[in-house]
Amino acid sequence: MDFRYVGYTQDRKLVKGKVTASGEEAALDLLSYGGYNVLSLQKVTPFFNAEKLSSAFAKINPNDMVMFSRQLALLVEAGTDIVSALELLRGGLTNRTLSKIVTEVVVDLRSGLRLSQALEKHPKAFSPLYCRTIVTSEETGNLERGLRIMADYIEKQSLSAKKIKNAMIYPIIVLVLAIVVIAVMVTFVMPSFMSLYAALGAELPTITKVLLAIVNFLLDYGLFLLAGLAVLVVAGFAYSRTPAGRYQWDKLKLRLPKIGRITIVSELSRCC
Repeated sequence: MDFRYVGYTQDRKLVKGKVTASGEEAALDLLSYGGYNVLSLQKVTPFFNAEKLSSAFAKINPNDMVMFSRQLALLVEAGTDIVSALELLRGGLTNRTLSKIVTEVVVDLRSGLRLSQALEKHPKAFSPLYCRTIVTSEETGNLERGLRIMADYIEKQSLSAKKIKNAMIYPIIVLVLAIVVIAVMVTFVMPSFMSLYAALGAELPTITKVLLAIVNFLLDYGLFLLAGLAVLVVAGFAYSRTPAGRYQWDKLKLRLPKIGRITIVSELSRCC
């Protein structure tokens, strides 16, 4: 969220501006870390914020998380304190979303939070499993091992997702080709047959009549059907984001002929 602030610098110069943070306390910490003494801070609630909208859909690439976790593990293993390690990594991050999250994590660490507590504030980047692993690593005093475990896990998870996507390519291509063939037949082939039957004075076969009835129905009510389909897709996507929806989606994936086996093998491989 965005905040507008008024404050002054260390040389008593008045400044105004906007800062983005996860909350009011984080915004104050960011400004204080930047050397500002804040006089007032107000949350910005615009009707439409293109930057906020784009960040809502911004994704963090699994490869970025793998690289981040492994590099952080190396720095911690080398004896670098966690705050300095994160600040070093932040300078080399190309993903703006992840860079912003790391900035807020550093602020939280400076305020006295543990690493696991700071990461829990950012579920978009750090899953509950990631955070729980870090908690265990902190308690055992082996943070670098936990970071490497999560890097390997994310990497395997990404590879399994790619395998599932590749398995879906062939059925999708077949489906698209089938739709194209049907569209060509309905648009070009069937009118020719209709003209031929009409010239001969013969009656169209029953299957042809049924197909024509379906085509006419789609032409008359196609827009309504597309709108209904779009609503179903959006509703299904929203449902799949819920715990119950994810459970049903996982059950469906396991029942699919080829994808089910890939899913089982990939999930088992993550535990090894």
